[in-house]
Amino acid sequence: MKNLSRSLMAATAAMALVASAAPGSASAAEVRVVVAHYSDATQEIFRGMAADFMEANPEITVVIENVSWDNLQQRLTTDIAGGTAPDIAIIGTRWLVDYVANDIAEPLDACVTDEVKGRFIETFLAPSVIDGVTYGLPVAASARAMYYNIDLLAEVGYEEPPTTWDEVIEVATALKEAGHYGFGLQGKEIETDAYWYYALWSHGGDLFEDGASGIASEAAIEAASLYKAMIDEGLTQPDPTGFNRQDVEALLKQGRVGMILSGPWLRGQMAEEAPDVNYGIAAIPMGTEQATYGVTDSIMMFASSGVKEEACRFLTEAAFTDEWRREFTVREGFLPVFKSVAEDPAFADDPQLRAFTEMLPYARFAPLVPDWELMADTTSAALQNIYLGNAEPAAALEEAAARIDSLLQ
Repeated sequence: MKNLSRSLMAATAAMALVASAAPGSASAAEVRVVVAHYSDATQEIFRGMAADFMEANPEITVVIENVSWDNLQQRLTTDIAGGTAPDIAIIGTRWLVDYVANDIAEPLDACVTDEVKGRFIETFLAPSVIDGVTYGLPVAASARAMYYNIDLLAEVGYEEPPTTWDEVIEVATALKEAGHYGFGLQGKEIETDAYWYYALWSHGGDLFEDGASGIASEAAIEAASLYKAMIDEGLTQPDPTGFNRQDVEALLKQGRVGMILSGPWLRGQMAEEAPDVNYGIAAIPMGTEQATYGVTDSIMMFASSGVKEEACRFLTEAAFTDEWRREFTVREGFLPVFKSVAEDPAFADDPQLRAFTEMLPYARFAPLVPDWELMADTTSAALQNIYLGNAEPAAALEEAAARIDSLLQ
């Protein structure tokens, strides 16, 4: 992946020139909104928000542009460089630090009142606040948990899901002997690194230690060795490096795997695509401690926007209202970011959702450091080499850590 921070540095000057040359007189009533494609419902939901807002504000036009996640980062970088950035957009919250460093993100504190901020669950708002300044509002949030096939586990004599990695190996071994895949392991594309963080964190490791990369620590090597041993022993599906997140989730939908790690969105997909698969949700397995991956996506405003007031009104009067937050959260299958939505019986009384919310006290988030995406890619490449047997865990992780340290400097 291209180095986002350095690409943005090159684009900032172009954006500033366009912003100063085009004060927005011709498009003062048009707000361009780029949304990330979560599902086929995403565009419909945001167009509904826009329709409601435009009915109440006929002098403002809101244009919704739906972009796939695979293309979103490059699309925004290209638009910034070309001086055609949207007014507001959904982004991965971890991208914010680079946008802020390059003066591309507009601070939202003058736009968003304390009352509006008070609508959010603080755990999910905090990652969008950098040096005390609010640059984004969380639009989607998730934690991760373990999905398990109840019938497959029962077939091999287990009525309860494993709670530790040792138990995962025990159950996966029994599943393998019965002709099933034991543990679905991701080894391809976005979040390959995150699938390993579960083992890293639960074994007591961290991504950074004393200002340097922590991915070559004793705990990190132990976590990578755990996954490699499971591959070698046939406890995963064959060749995990050919499986992205959707591929691993498909194994669960097809009833072919005993356990995988994923987020709350999979619940809705299971109901629609695999209603006959009998599954449960449990905590991420423990090593020496409990851990999960917390993720937020945010809506940000671009500093180049010539319609900041109108864009702000769309955010506070439409996108981040109780009605539309509930609609989005229910249909897309995420965790609530609004306190009011979390209190809704649809969420508060859902036992499966509690498997995720109970993990929130143990959630770790991607660090807000420049060049994080490049660091994540470096980690993923090292893991792929380990999984393929091209490098030993210690050597691969030490080399990756050295590269990350050079980025930190």
